Amino acid sequence: MVCGMDFFLHMVRLYQMGGFFASPKGARLVYNKGMQRKTVILVLVTLVVLVGSELVSVPPTTDVGRPSLVVSIKQTPKDLVSGELYSVVRIVDGDTIVVDINGKQEKIRLIGVDTPEAVDPRKPVQCFGKEASLFTKNLVENKKVRLEGDSSQGDRDKYGRLLRYVFLSDGTLVNKEIIVQGYGHEYTYRVPYYHQTGFKTAEHTARETEQGLWAPDACTTR
Repeated sequence: MVCGMDFFLHMVRLYQMGGFFASPKGARLVYNKGMQRKTVILVLVTLVVLVGSELVSVPPTTDVGRPSLVVSIKQTPKDLVSGELYSVVRIVDGDTIVVDINGKQEKIRLIGVDTPEAVDPRKPVQCFGKEASLFTKNLVENKKVRLEGDSSQGDRDKYGRLLRYVFLSDGTLVNKEIIVQGYGHEYTYRVPYYHQTGFKTAEHTARETEQGLWAPDACTTR
């Protein structure tokens, strides 16, 4: 921009001095109104081109004059989002529910949370397992929920269960609420997921405030 302005001022000075129309050294200056008008137009057009090119080529800068960086903000995963509400058929345990999806019953494994086992035939009922199952039951039973996937976790786990975030109609994120109330802990399977930071923070707070299974007297064998 500065270069274009300097050029313009230089051309104006030449014009004022008659530099555009000067005859050879020592000769009388010759003026031509038609030529004068064309030259002024040429100067203006040149200025516009120069200034325009500079505006395009100069990247946006910060307060300290350095090119600004475009910050990528992580968006809510949209590839597996469903705006529909589905009826909860039953609760398997604290972190797994069954939902009716277009007439088909699907097991939903809640992403990012793990609750004590209560129904796994390979394991004994764990401390606070029944309480966790009851909490999830009271939270979602006979309600409609919205399901949201996370591409980082895949569509299904090795048991064929759909991996989803589960939202109540009022916006409550069930996965996180289980952690907040102390009925489960944050669980990362192999790779980070979208809500990982929030879930970890929720567990830390639940531990600090001794919620649910984190209470000193929650399990005598814990």
